[in-house]
Amino acid sequence: MLLRDETLFLLLEGYGWLPALRRRSSGQVAQTRLMGRRAVGMCGPEAARFFYDEDHIRRHTAIPEPVLSTLLGHGAVHTLDGDHHRVRKAMFMSLLTGPGVASLVTHTSACWDEAVDAWTLERQVVLFDEAAKVLTRGVCRWAGIPLDESEVPALAAGLTATVDGFGSGGPRHWRARLARIRREAWLGDLVQQVRDGTATAATGSALDVVAGHRDADGKLLDPRLAAVELLNVIRPTVAVSWFVTFAAHALHRWPEHRAALLSGDPSFAEAFAHEVRRFYPFAPFVAGRAVRELSWAGESIPAGSLVLLDVYGQNHDPGLWDEPYTFDPQRFVGRQMGEYDLIPQGGGDPATGHRCPGEDITIALLQTLAVRLARLDYDVPQQDLTISLRRIPARPASGFVMAVPSPATTRQPASARRAGTGL
Repeated sequence: MLLRDETLFLLLEGYGWLPALRRRSSGQVAQTRLMGRRAVGMCGPEAARFFYDEDHIRRHTAIPEPVLSTLLGHGAVHTLDGDHHRVRKAMFMSLLTGPGVASLVTHTSACWDEAVDAWTLERQVVLFDEAAKVLTRGVCRWAGIPLDESEVPALAAGLTATVDGFGSGGPRHWRARLARIRREAWLGDLVQQVRDGTATAATGSALDVVAGHRDADGKLLDPRLAAVELLNVIRPTVAVSWFVTFAAHALHRWPEHRAALLSGDPSFAEAFAHEVRRFYPFAPFVAGRAVRELSWAGESIPAGSLVLLDVYGQNHDPGLWDEPYTFDPQRFVGRQMGEYDLIPQGGGDPATGHRCPGEDITIALLQTLAVRLARLDYDVPQQDLTISLRRIPARPASGFVMAVPSPATTRQPASARRAGTGL
């Protein structure tokens, strides 16, 4: 079968590329080529279950070099399989689940409250940029990484750059590569200083745990590789700035949800966080490599081919979600989700598979900061709030500009001020 290479179409079509490719396919598996490789695309809970079975799909050698050099880092846990993956993943699970979640939320909430006081002194602020700074401060305090306040803006910009450039070419991509190189060098030196005793790390902090981690071979991680994994603790936390900005976008477009968040109902706040993660685009798909000749849904998957799980398509599948293009947090209130249903950060068991170990932190931070957003009095001036599905990762074009009035200023009600601020 002669298959067209779809790489250019992926770059042009973004999140819509794989869903469109699947619609044009005669079966449940879309056959194609991507970056010169044979590839297949699939979607749905059963496809996700198949994809996350290591007897079928492995990550080793499957992740493209541009993604490794920007988002993940070479040698990262995402590239491992088997015992090597499980041992490295256990390190992340020890940090990013359990008590660590509440601790990080506490640090970040304090940083948010500090930042809001400063926002009242500005005429306008860009929420995306400010949220990145808040999250950078919070995660570095939590992780035990020494950081002077003057260093926060540059570090926040560098960490968001590593995320912002993974799905693009051109300047965004090269900024991401440069940012990763700089931050790996910085953290590699810090890890070495902790090991040498010239710097200290609080016991149990991320810096302490990563610096002292021994891999499946019983050896300490090379300082550069330790830096990669330390970045893979703090970088995804800062990436929550995308979801915080999407949460503000949702509250602006559908203000009827503000009252439920203001009520303090934790079940609705969690449901709101889930709906933000489902409704808004982040990862278009995840990729692995077929370990042998496989078959799924009656179709052949050649050995060694790329297997693409359509994340965006599944999160907007009308067979799974009623009115999937309607923003409705109530769909998650009281709902018990399977491990392979909602997959914005992967599917399966995060303890043993490739589901993101930071998912609990993402949800906890998002639901906490969404409530704080709902309680915040701010204007939304006229701006471009469109979200292009051709841009990976997507975000509101303006970054969500807002003006936070001083508490001493007498103003008309917020609901009246927001009226007429179109998208």
